[in-house]
Amino acid sequence: MAVTQATLATRAIREEASRLGFDACGVTSAVATPEWSDRLSRYVTAGHHGDMDWMERRGEQRSDPQELWPQARSVITLAMSYAPTHDPLDDLERRDRGVISVYARGRDYHDVVKKRLKALARWMVETQGGDVKVFVDTAPVMEKPLAARTRVGWQGKHTNLVSRSLGSWFFLGEIYTTLDLEPDEPEPDHCGSCRACQDICPTAAFPEPYRLDATRCISYLTIEHKGHIAAEFRAPMGNRIYGCDDCLAVCPWNKFASRASEPAFLPRAELTAPRLADLAQLDDAGFRELFRGSPIKRVGRDRFVRNVMIALGNSNEEGAHSAIIDRLDDASPLVRAMAVWALRCHCDQAAFAEARRAHYETEADDAVRREWDEGCP
Repeated sequence: MAVTQATLATRAIREEASRLGFDACGVTSAVATPEWSDRLSRYVTAGHHGDMDWMERRGEQRSDPQELWPQARSVITLAMSYAPTHDPLDDLERRDRGVISVYARGRDYHDVVKKRLKALARWMVETQGGDVKVFVDTAPVMEKPLAARTRVGWQGKHTNLVSRSLGSWFFLGEIYTTLDLEPDEPEPDHCGSCRACQDICPTAAFPEPYRLDATRCISYLTIEHKGHIAAEFRAPMGNRIYGCDDCLAVCPWNKFASRASEPAFLPRAELTAPRLADLAQLDDAGFRELFRGSPIKRVGRDRFVRNVMIALGNSNEEGAHSAIIDRLDDASPLVRAMAVWALRCHCDQAAFAEARRAHYETEADDAVRREWDEGCP
C-alpha cells in the first residue's frame, strides 16, 4: 500500500520531536469530540472550577480547537518527563519542612516546553509547510482530552494524563497546524480496577473516578485559590505549601517512567524540603528572588506565605512558634489569618488569649478577627 504524504509528514515530525528532547509525540485531528462542550459546561455549572473563572470564559474555543483557530486541521501533543528521582511522598514525613510539588522544583516548565515547541514549529514550517500555533497551558486548549485521543496516554481516574512509559510525571504542550497529518489510534484506558489515586487524596477531592472537584484539591487551594483557605482543609494540607503530588505519586504506571533527562526540570536544592521557618520570613523581594525562574512566582508572596503558615500550624518544627508570632502583624490579611490559626495549633488557651488581647483591637480585617474569635482546636 502506498505511503501517503500525511504519513510521511507525521513520521518526520515525530523524529524531529524526539531529536529536540520531547519524550512523546501524539497526533489527532482538530475536530472536537462532541461531549467535550457538555463535560466542560457541567463542570463549571457544578462550581468545581472554583476561582478558575478563566474556565468559564471562551468556553466554545476551549472545547473546540477550530473555534480557537478555524484553519487548524491537526493537533500535535508533545510530552516532556519531569519524573523525580525519589518518592515525593517521603517528603511529607518531614513536618518541619515545606513540600513543593515536584513539577515546580525546577525551572518554569512554560518557558522550557514553549521554547522546544517553537523550535519544532519552525522546523515544521520550513520542511513541511503550513501554518502553526503553539500552546503551553496559556490558551483555551483542552490539552488532556486532546492528548487522550493520541498514543501519548489516557486520562486516569485522577483526571491527569497517564502514560505507559512516562507514568503520571510529564508536561504537555500543543502545536495546532493547518497540515493534514495522520492521526493516532487513541491509547486505551489502562486504569482497570485500581483506585489508588482516589483513596490517597487527603481532602476527598474526587467525588467519583475521572471527576475532580478542584475546590477541594490541595493543588488548587495552594496555587489557584486567592482567598482564605477553609478550616476543613488546613489540617489535611499537612506540610504541602505548593501543590500536591499524592494522586500522581501512587500511580502504578510510574514504575515504568524513566527519570527526567531535561536538566531544567531537575530540582533546585533550595526548593527541595526548605525549612518552613525560613520561608515564613520571606518579604516580597525575598520571595521574588528565591523563586526567580520558577512557576511558584505566579502565586505571589502573600498566598505562598499563607500556605506556609498552615504548614507551620501542622508542623513540629523547632522555632515554629516564633515564626508564627512574627506574622501576626503581617501586612497581608491572608497571612495574618493563617498565622492566628497556626498559633491556636501551637499554644494553650491562656497563651492564645494573651496574644489575642495584644492584637485584636487593632485588627481591621473581619476574616482575621473571626480567626481570633475561634477557640483552641
